[in-house]
Amino acid sequence: MTAPTLPRLSREVRLAAVPEGLPRPEHFRVVEQPLPVPGEGEVLVRNTYFQVFPALRILVAGGAEGAPFPGLGPGDTLFGPAVGEVVARPGTAGPPVGSLVSHFLGWREYAVVPAEQCVTLDDGALPDPAAHLSQGSLAYTALTRVAGLRPGETVFVSGGAGGIGSVAGRIAGLLGAGRVIGSTGSPAKAERMTHGLGYDAVVLRNPEHSFSDRLAEAAPEGIDVFVDMVGGEQLRAAVRAARPGARFVLIGTLAGQLSAKGGGATAPVEIDTFQLVVKRITMRGISGADHPEAQAEWTRTFGAWLRSGEITFPHVRIAGIHNAPAALRALMDGQHLGTVVVEL
Repeated sequence: MTAPTLPRLSREVRLAAVPEGLPRPEHFRVVEQPLPVPGEGEVLVRNTYFQVFPALRILVAGGAEGAPFPGLGPGDTLFGPAVGEVVARPGTAGPPVGSLVSHFLGWREYAVVPAEQCVTLDDGALPDPAAHLSQGSLAYTALTRVAGLRPGETVFVSGGAGGIGSVAGRIAGLLGAGRVIGSTGSPAKAERMTHGLGYDAVVLRNPEHSFSDRLAEAAPEGIDVFVDMVGGEQLRAAVRAARPGARFVLIGTLAGQLSAKGGGATAPVEIDTFQLVVKRITMRGISGADHPEAQAEWTRTFGAWLRSGEITFPHVRIAGIHNAPAALRALMDGQHLGTVVVEL
């Protein structure tokens, strides 16, 4: 394959200043730099899509102890999941020119990626290449590998309108759940969740009403599986609503990440451990690096569901890297439903 003509410059998003509280567009700057040149064992990827995700709050605040990725300082380029095309490969290592790949060096138009950090994607596996940025694999892994969802069980998904939650409801139903309940803070999102995203009921966050009481109304017989993206009071309410033998899978801590206080790296909550004991509740945290064997299975299953119309990929596309900082702020403010993708 003939190598494409490459530009002289590439744009990327850098952290300009460490924010106090939630990040705003003025904490970032989009800069031009000479096109990076790959060395032996590296490939140059022209990014076509990258994902905007809430955990960036932790990274731009300097990171957190035990986190899988380092924190960022002023002048550092942001990073995150991306999909793109290999446009240069000086050696023989890694995917050849023209390959569709995923990697973790988003937030830039062109990325030099170590060959071993590129995952070659089947160009026809999913109807839309951007769907490779869906976080549905985490929900699928939580339900199939960790919680062991059984037919007819009741599932509660906190943060049901986010990147993971927006597909978790439909996944749970397709895997045999009898009733699927989600949570959100937006009536408009709640309407969307129950009309197209697979949720039978949605619990709205409202400071004037007890979340625990509202969850009990939505699940009068209790919950069997909890997929948690939020933590905080919703985790506490799930303990109260749990049936004997319930399984909790903790994926995110949006209660901490979206708080204006602190750096987003903590999400303390007081729960009744007596209830954990007497109800024999199991609780396990997972990350995207767990169960790598499930990724290929998920991609095949997701592709089949997309083509059959049994599931969708709820997402928002933001055009242009110059709009990425504002997209992050909008995500933090809860303006979007589903995965937020920047298209280059």
